[in-house]
Amino acid sequence: MFILRDLLPPLQTAFSATPLGRERAQWFVYTLLAVVVPFTSSMTSNLLRTLTTLFGLSVSQRRFYTFMASPTLPWEQLWRVLWGLIPAPLTAGRLVVALDDFINPKVGRKIFGCEAIFDHAAKSNQSKYPWAQNVVALGLLKPIKGRWACLPLAFRFYLPKKTIEAKTRTVKKGGKVVPFQTKLAQAAAMILEIAGDFAGVPVLVVTDSWFGNNGLFKPVREALGLQFHLLSRLRVTSVLYALPPERAPKQRGAKRKYGQKLGSVASLAGQRRHRAKGYRVQLYGKLREVLAFEEVFMLKTLKCPVRVVWVYRKTQWVALFTTDLALSVEQIIEFYGARWKIESGFKELKQEIGSQKSQTRNAYAVTNHLQFCMMAMTLTWIYADRLQPNPQRRHKVKGRTSFAFSDVRRIIAEAALSQDFEGVCPKPSSPPRKSLVDVLLRMVA
Repeated sequence: MFILRDLLPPLQTAFSATPLGRERAQWFVYTLLAVVVPFTSSMTSNLLRTLTTLFGLSVSQRRFYTFMASPTLPWEQLWRVLWGLIPAPLTAGRLVVALDDFINPKVGRKIFGCEAIFDHAAKSNQSKYPWAQNVVALGLLKPIKGRWACLPLAFRFYLPKKTIEAKTRTVKKGGKVVPFQTKLAQAAAMILEIAGDFAGVPVLVVTDSWFGNNGLFKPVREALGLQFHLLSRLRVTSVLYALPPERAPKQRGAKRKYGQKLGSVASLAGQRRHRAKGYRVQLYGKLREVLAFEEVFMLKTLKCPVRVVWVYRKTQWVALFTTDLALSVEQIIEFYGARWKIESGFKELKQEIGSQKSQTRNAYAVTNHLQFCMMAMTLTWIYADRLQPNPQRRHKVKGRTSFAFSDVRRIIAEAALSQDFEGVCPKPSSPPRKSLVDVLLRMVA
């Protein structure tokens, strides 16, 4: 209860002080809670039912649908307020951010942001080109109560250039065709926006090999300088070079940028294996023994020195690299292992929160709905971080002792639907019957 009192009123300050602004501020926080409560998927019609039935708000369908499709909701200010509510956002003195993209399959042909997108993870019985939205997302990686979590921070809809040039209905927003941006340009813009809000704080972006290249590194490094670093995975064909040799006194000519060509990542992996050492790393929720070797090289694709870590398994290996030379081997492996939390976050967003089931078509309605879903996820993790004592896992799973995302949603639902919550966020109508709430909470238990 007291946690919601600290989190929700600051979000309401982003709205104007006019009667309409105060009304929208009230609808906003209750809609956010309607997304969090684990009773139904977050389809707009279900959110309206939750507001009227569970929270007792008096709002007509027409006005609520207009609110959900509003082009004037102050999302930029709302996100900045929410970023400021994250307790201790830094890990090892850095803002550790995960970057990736995901697809959101849809059914309607006129839904904004949709296109036949290639799905590299499609199974044999699934289409490789589903009709879906392609979303580039950024999330904060943060340890919460002994487990890693990914808190969504920002996102962009990606649309291919050929689709934008065709000027189809799925690329129009407010009657205008959206401008084209590559995924790397979208990612760079989001990183710069977040870094600007955390001025002077080192930013470490953890991503897969698709984003971990100079297309992302160069524009962000030029803007932020040494404040920005990259942690990613090397391709097996990448070529590594030794550090440039020291110049002799009074040596003529320009200073060399690269040392001797040493070979590909794959060839060096075999040569370095016998020199690998054991490290104890907190990885995937457990303290594990990892065999690894690290060395600093020059990477021509980024034009800077990088620390490369080969992680060896029985018959396979993985090569990680980072431009942050101050990171230890244990931190490099742990941070890259934590990157998987953005993947599990996509599953929570699409299936548990239910963003995949929404069939809104209007561009502003589509964008607002995903904004609500992502902000609800971030709010849930902030709530979990502030909980005392630690949340308990309701459904036990062998090998897992930490709490789940659904456990925190249920705790928030109990707090938001209690009789005392009206003192935090007053509403003009009477609260729902307590018996109905108890029945619903038992159903989702």
